[in-house]
This record gives sequence, structure tokens and C-alpha cells, in this order.
Amino acid sequence: MTEDNNVLVRVEDLKMHFPIYRGVIQRQVGAVRAVDGVSFSIRKGETLGLVGESGCGKSTTGRTILQLYKPTTGKVFYEDVELTKLHPEKMRLMRKNIQMIFQDPYASLNPRMTIRDIIAEPLVAFGSVTGKAVDDRVRNLMKLVKLDPDFMLRYPHEFSGGQRQRIGIARAMANNPTFVVCDEPISALDVSIQAQVLNLLEDLQAEFDLTYLFIAHDLSVVEHISDRVAVMYVGRLVEMASTDELYYHPKHPYTEALMAAVPKPDPRRRDRPIKLPGEVASPANPPSGCYFHPRCRYAKDICSKETPPLEEVEPDHFAACHFSRELTLRGVVVG
Repeated sequence: MTEDNNVLVRVEDLKMHFPIYRGVIQRQVGAVRAVDGVSFSIRKGETLGLVGESGCGKSTTGRTILQLYKPTTGKVFYEDVELTKLHPEKMRLMRKNIQMIFQDPYASLNPRMTIRDIIAEPLVAFGSVTGKAVDDRVRNLMKLVKLDPDFMLRYPHEFSGGQRQRIGIARAMANNPTFVVCDEPISALDVSIQAQVLNLLEDLQAEFDLTYLFIAHDLSVVEHISDRVAVMYVGRLVEMASTDELYYHPKHPYTEALMAAVPKPDPRRRDRPIKLPGEVASPANPPSGCYFHPRCRYAKDICSKETPPLEEVEPDHFAACHFSRELTLRGVVVG
């Protein structure tokens, strides 16, 4: 996964463990393994979708890549620059190139700042634009995300959720980044608005040659926007492949269950959802071996004893399952 010269972002064995403290003296008694040894790469100009159930560590992975969380262990490279070892000031300057679009457009905008000040804040922070040119740049950014520049002196509460998310996108684009983490950017929006925001993100990617890490739990959205997809379960990647390959030919039982749960618009389809027994494993006390084995219908003794590595089972198709080469799993088969 690291030999491609076209790789922009590379993640190696990334771990983010949050300590658990108890007692009067706040003694550490354990840790929540939010991200537990994740490795992948993102090529220039592509969109890598990151999917999984709520609480599996998707958003934490995105924030840790951008160093909003300092990782417990592991490495993150941006154009061969190791972000995890950068001096704080150099990391601050690096943020011109790497940005984030947050999930909640209601919480991510300062209600006491005008839209002009919100979008201009990164410009001022990096000194990219000064004086009257700031207002010109803000106007251009608002036009870029299909907002009326005449509204730049209004406050966030005067805008709808979709408009607020466009403001967040304009802020992220202020300093012309090359890599953007989209942390479930449409999950808080009405369905009628989601397509507009997705189309905007695709237009911006085509115009500015952006690279996306697109985090979501809506599989139909991820299928639409992603070039490749990585599936996450309890802090670990269990499968990664091109979008068509993963959706139509899954190699991991968990991916198979996710694909079976995708609603089918064709009434002739007779696929039944795959019922997974039990509950999602706790990241504070995960099971031994493969984290998915207590819920897997194909599990054998080895699954509870040995952790399967994420290995290439077919060209550019990676899976973390002891039997990924032997199982014939069903995906989203059209017909």
C-alpha cells in the first residue's frame, strides 16, 4: 500500500487510545482503543471512503491524521513529511495544506462571528491575504460554494443547515488545501440538501484537484463519491478495495453484512439482511483474536486466538480475515 509514487497521505499502524481513569487519585485502569493499528494510503486526487458503525473510530482516525489528536503510536505522512514528528509551529503552517469539514454545521461555526470573519479567519491566521483583499477573497469563496456574498455580514443563526455547511466548506477552502478530511459532512442535513453538498464537493475536487478522506456511515453516499472504500470495525480496518470491487465482491464477513443492509430500490430483489448476533465489541475491552469473531457466522477456533492481518487477497483488494480467500460472500449484486 506504500509503494505507489502517487500517494499523498500515508498512515502506518496508527493507534489512538484514550486512557480510562478511576478513583480519587485518578489511577489509569485501562484505555479505550478508538483507533487500534490502522494502515492505509490515499492517492493524489482520489476520494477514499471510510465507513463503519457509529463508534468504530472513523472520526477519531480523521482527527488523528490531522493531528487534532496526538496519536498514541504510529506515523502519518503527508507528501513524505511525517506529521507526527513536526514541531508545533511547522505543524501549524502545514495546516494550510490539510483541512477538515466538520460533521455538525451548527456546532462548528462560532455564533458570535459574522460569516465574513469565519471564512477570513484562516486567511488572517496564516497571513495569506491582508487588507482589503480579505473581503475580496471571502466574496470569491462564498461564490465558490454558491452563497450570496451580500450575506457576508450576517451571523450563522441566520442560515439553514445546508448553508452553514457551505460556509464550513468555504472556510476549509480558504487557503487552497490539497487534502481535506470530510467528517460525515452531510449526515446532519436534510436528504434534499445532501445531494447538493455532495455535488459541490465533487465540483471542488475536479476544479482544484483535491484529495478527500470521506468519512460516512451511509453506504449509498460512499458508493457515489468514493474511488476506494475502507471498512472499519472497532478501531481496525477489516477491508479496503476499489468501490465496485468492495460493494460487489466483499472479502470480509462484516462487509458482507453491511452490503446486505443496503436498501435496494429494485422491488424484484429478494436479498435478506444478515442478522449479526450480539453487540458491537467494546473498544475498552475488545475480544481476543479477530474483533468480529463473536458475531461472525463463519468463525472457527483460530479466529478467537490469532488476529488476522490486513493483507492483499486480490490485486489492490485488502482484507483482514483468516478465510477471505476461501469464502464466497455476496455483495450488492444487480439483477
